[in-house]
Amino acid sequence: MKPPIHRRRFLNKLSLGASAPLLGPMLARIASAAEGELPPQRFLFVVEGNSLPPKQVHPEGIPFVEREDRKTFSDTALGDLKLPTSLAPIDAYRDRLSIIQGLSGRMCTGGHSSNHGTLGAYHANLGRNVRGATIDGLLGQIYPGIFPNVVLGISSRQDLSVDFNISASAPGKSLATICDPRIAFSRLFGSAAEGAARREFVARQHLLDHMGGDIKRARAELNGVEKDKIDTYLESFETLRTRSGRLVEVRDKLKVPVASDKFSSREATDKLDAHIEIATASLIGGLTNCVTIASGVGFPNMNVTFSGLGINRHKHIIGHALYNLGDKSAWEESEKIRAFHFELIARTMAALDGVPEGDGTMLDRTTIVYLSDGAETHHSRCYEWPMVVISGSRGGLKGGGRYLQYPDYGLDGHRTMNCLFNTLLHSAGTPRDDFGSIDPNIDEAMHRGPLQELLS
Repeated sequence: MKPPIHRRRFLNKLSLGASAPLLGPMLARIASAAEGELPPQRFLFVVEGNSLPPKQVHPEGIPFVEREDRKTFSDTALGDLKLPTSLAPIDAYRDRLSIIQGLSGRMCTGGHSSNHGTLGAYHANLGRNVRGATIDGLLGQIYPGIFPNVVLGISSRQDLSVDFNISASAPGKSLATICDPRIAFSRLFGSAAEGAARREFVARQHLLDHMGGDIKRARAELNGVEKDKIDTYLESFETLRTRSGRLVEVRDKLKVPVASDKFSSREATDKLDAHIEIATASLIGGLTNCVTIASGVGFPNMNVTFSGLGINRHKHIIGHALYNLGDKSAWEESEKIRAFHFELIARTMAALDGVPEGDGTMLDRTTIVYLSDGAETHHSRCYEWPMVVISGSRGGLKGGGRYLQYPDYGLDGHRTMNCLFNTLLHSAGTPRDDFGSIDPNIDEAMHRGPLQELLS
């Protein structure tokens, strides 16, 4: 058996060449773990455009209480309660799941979208006023990888390559949302090749073709357990080749047209699928520890059509139709789109759960936050902002399996979205109690500090 790994000696011994930007972070993490260092915490934010009706994340088996009738805080165990259609894809992870109802965010823009205010808790004026770093921007700076943040998105504007619509690293500094999976793939992984090899790589040729020699030499320096780890890490990159070339599945057996390559497809479902693959590989590979997925965030991005799910009208129309009592199909379409997002989230969770890390897996130190950029309604007033938090067992948050319901706006015990973001900063080891702006119409204390109910 080989002697224990000493990180500096091990890394200096290797000459990775073109593979250094990709293989280096993986090997550094393996060596750090062997020396007993704690791995970084990771965050995935999934922001879906065009509102999240509170009932769509309400479990069956307990009465739904309208916002105006919520007088006290309640904490209900999910237990054997049936999850709603939207959340059904993550049922296997219900013990990590916290459904949070009743947080307000009236310091934000409201309307069709709060843009940067969604993750910044401030009035962004349709993205024209970036008052500060968004929560993902801050967390990316706390645990920086090669890229502090990776922001990926889809839009109704099919030819849109880059937007600036959701995330920021500092006041006035919006982070780019990459909307073309091919550009994202090239930016994140193309550094492993040069010249003609780079062009082939950008065309999504097998990553390991450019890394094979370095991988063999690295594995030769590792013990059996560490060899197994690097093999598991690298499987995530293998999926970028095998899955990008496959036919995209037809959801729910619908007979709809599909593209042969989701990385170049114009279908929203394919693009979102590709972005999730890129996000997962980036997290597993150590290229970043904070990813944000912006699914149709902001106007007119929200007009995206999920025809890959057999839905032929865009989300703006569906958003209006949700409140048309004569159009029941809108609710079903909205749930189907939301469930698709959670299907992709579940796939990322399974991949992270398959990567050993310390005495657990990568998923144990990963926190996933799902919310809408439009709070509770299509033309949002931000009186409540439903959120879903999926927390790892070593992520600084209490175990899930809970349905948390806060009192109505302004009542004793009411809390705002600021408090959830404060909570994430506390869990990341950088306590802060004053994230974002305040709503002057309610007590300032309702914005301050973390949600103690979530902190471990």
